[in-house]
Amino acid sequence: MLERLNQALEHLESRLDREIDMAEVARIAAVSEYHFRRLLSALAGMPLAVYVRRRRMTLAGAEVLAGELTLLDVAVRYGYGSGEAFARAFRSVHGIGPGEARRTGAVLTAQPRMSFRVVVEGSTAMRYRIVEKESFRVVGRKARVPLVHEGPNAAATAHVESLDEQAVVRMKALAGQEPEGIFSAVVHLSDSREEGAEVDYWVGVATAPETAAEELDALDVPAGTWAVFDNRGPYPSSLQELWRDVFTQWFPSNPYASRPGPEFLRTQPVEIGAETDSQLWIPVERGGGGSAD
Repeated sequence: MLERLNQALEHLESRLDREIDMAEVARIAAVSEYHFRRLLSALAGMPLAVYVRRRRMTLAGAEVLAGELTLLDVAVRYGYGSGEAFARAFRSVHGIGPGEARRTGAVLTAQPRMSFRVVVEGSTAMRYRIVEKESFRVVGRKARVPLVHEGPNAAATAHVESLDEQAVVRMKALAGQEPEGIFSAVVHLSDSREEGAEVDYWVGVATAPETAAEELDALDVPAGTWAVFDNRGPYPSSLQELWRDVFTQWFPSNPYASRPGPEFLRTQPVEIGAETDSQLWIPVERGGGGSAD
């Protein structure tokens, strides 16, 4: 599968000077477009569209400095119909307009090309199991929070601390399915996994589909498959590293692809940096490939 993913990246790279059909790129990778976007987002730490723009502006920056083409010719080569639109995109990446960059020979920013590879680090193994679940309901409390890739998420912490004792007691009484006990759930509102992108963040329990939420919020979850990863390490860094490794190492080497759906995390509240046992649930489907070619 790694070979196919790298072939898809090569194809994407060859289309930077024209319109890119992302469905075709995903077909070369033999995964869904949704899964391909998530893999690239996890690997790059930015949405796929941002990566493509930065790669285009990296190539365009070299041509601006070379001075062999007019600025308008460079703009057209990389898909911009006007000098103004090109200048905005150029400035968003390099922090300087193309005209000024050419006049002053400015230092520009380069976005490296991405590639997938197998990484072997010591003897660490990822422990996981596959769980098939019928439809169920999450009942609890939700809030909209930004994604944080490293370090504590202050908004998520504030939401947890805002829960009143009555709500916690009610949730514990309703809990009866996996994931067991009170857990958090993240529902992504878009394809973006960029730092700061907003998500719905739930604190709740898994119950039967017909369970009355009463004073609590309810999230109905369709039947599906989850990959469940067990983890132990310092909180929250080990969990953030696990999420990254799932998308950049586990998926490319296993016959599964990510699918839309809530991600669940079950962990015990601990002080920042303290060791804790955790469990991460990622929604998956068969069809990711499964060979580290």
